[in-house]
Amino acid sequence: MSIEPFNIIKMKSELKYSIGIDLGGTFIKFGLVCSNGELLYEGTLPTEANISSDKVIDNLIIAVRDVLMYAKLHQIVPIGVGIGTPGIVDRTHRIILGGAENIAGWSNIHLSEIMEKACGLPVWVNNDANMMGLGEQAFGVAKNFSDVLFLTIGTGIGGAIIIDNKLFGGYNNRGAELGHTPLIADGIPCACGSVGCLEAYASTTALIRQFKSLSEEAEVIYKEEVTGKLIIQLYLENNNIAVEVLDAHCKYLGRGIAGFVNVFSPQRVVLGGGISECGNFYIEKINEAMQKHVVSACAVNTEICAAQLGNKAGTLGSAQWAFNCSTK
Repeated sequence: MSIEPFNIIKMKSELKYSIGIDLGGTFIKFGLVCSNGELLYEGTLPTEANISSDKVIDNLIIAVRDVLMYAKLHQIVPIGVGIGTPGIVDRTHRIILGGAENIAGWSNIHLSEIMEKACGLPVWVNNDANMMGLGEQAFGVAKNFSDVLFLTIGTGIGGAIIIDNKLFGGYNNRGAELGHTPLIADGIPCACGSVGCLEAYASTTALIRQFKSLSEEAEVIYKEEVTGKLIIQLYLENNNIAVEVLDAHCKYLGRGIAGFVNVFSPQRVVLGGGISECGNFYIEKINEAMQKHVVSACAVNTEICAAQLGNKAGTLGSAQWAFNCSTK
């Protein structure tokens, strides 16, 4: 187990503490978080998602108990645990219903009940993209904004909708699948089983796929692995193929965001994922594409910006979810 360095801050009696867990397909990131946003202690564990759901749960329990050892040493009593997980979570925020292809058997899991029995704390669960968005709204680039749209752009496209300071998940918490918004009629197949989804055209996976396809057509071979980072580098070097595919990526993403803005009119659209960190030009290109398709009156109060918290967003957002749920 790898435990990252931690900071100790001056404890204040009015502050609260919770445990935030960001469950990914490869790693579990976890930490002890203060209600002012300070991450007092953090660590990582391998998820071992390819083994079984029981193994993943065992590792989650190890993570919580590790944080509790630190908390006991420093005389801190966490109010509960928040967990961000891939997939769809029921409206009680206790049961994982399914939809997480990257974790074996991660369906119909009564995760809160299992974790509460093992760790002795209240546990609340929500979708991982929701937790990243909540983290940015509570402690990051969207702090002090009540209406926020969050998109994480990577292997797929995840999203979170915050309306009037509340996460919106639709009826029975079955909605907010922003990456699976139909973008192109009769378009290319998507991993969800439909066709033409925003994710199929504007994810980093789609960007890489299109770059490889055009490179093969041009009989261009790259020695290094083709990644989003390489494509950005080549774009900045004015490589013709990189320019073509990134322009298309930003066009599709901007058009999708325009649709969201027309419906929700958020104050901020926050873009997360590694590619969002490539520079201001990326945000500017997406904003330019959005402006071509949005109803101007809907977007008058909207700003697109890059996420601020990086890979800590899920941990911090999950901790904030525990703070939110503990007061209900």
